[in-house]
Amino acid sequence: MSDDDRLRWDGRYADHDVVSDEDVGLPAVFRPSAEIFPTAGRALDLACGRGGAAVWLAQRGLDVLGCDVSPVAIMQAGRLAELGGVADRCHFEIVDLDNGLPAGPSVDVLICNKFRDGRLDGPIVERLAGGGLLAISALSEVGGTPGPYRVKAGELRLAFEGLELVAGREANGDAWLLARSR
Repeated sequence: MSDDDRLRWDGRYADHDVVSDEDVGLPAVFRPSAEIFPTAGRALDLACGRGGAAVWLAQRGLDVLGCDVSPVAIMQAGRLAELGGVADRCHFEIVDLDNGLPAGPSVDVLICNKFRDGRLDGPIVERLAGGGLLAISALSEVGGTPGPYRVKAGELRLAFEGLELVAGREANGDAWLLARSR
């Protein structure tokens, strides 16, 4: 990622510097399926932003690594984990995903909300433990406008067709899916 992009993300997060319990939770698209997320194991939150999903997973009992390119977001995520009482189970790292996934063991949950890089599809699947849950969402051309950061119709399902589809949808400019490794 370019320095300009990193600075843009830092600026976006700096505009919302206060963290609170209201920041903790699954992204809205995954909330109806919250009960299928495990309550133990390891999780990886890619492009975690301020850490709301990572902290929610840690509060469920998972050991979580959240990563984001923005040092400002990572600092806020750490504060949110402390506020949520899970700093011992929720760790954050500054990671430029243009360089690939951070090293680490297989995970029982991998969440990636509103971030898409097709170069990571294979490594994401490989990182999932047997029966591991992938929760991924992206901006979509379906019901939205075409653009460089939007997935095409069916792109997520095709990219992760080797996984067992649990749920998914494409509409209103958003695409998401929940899938399990076999």
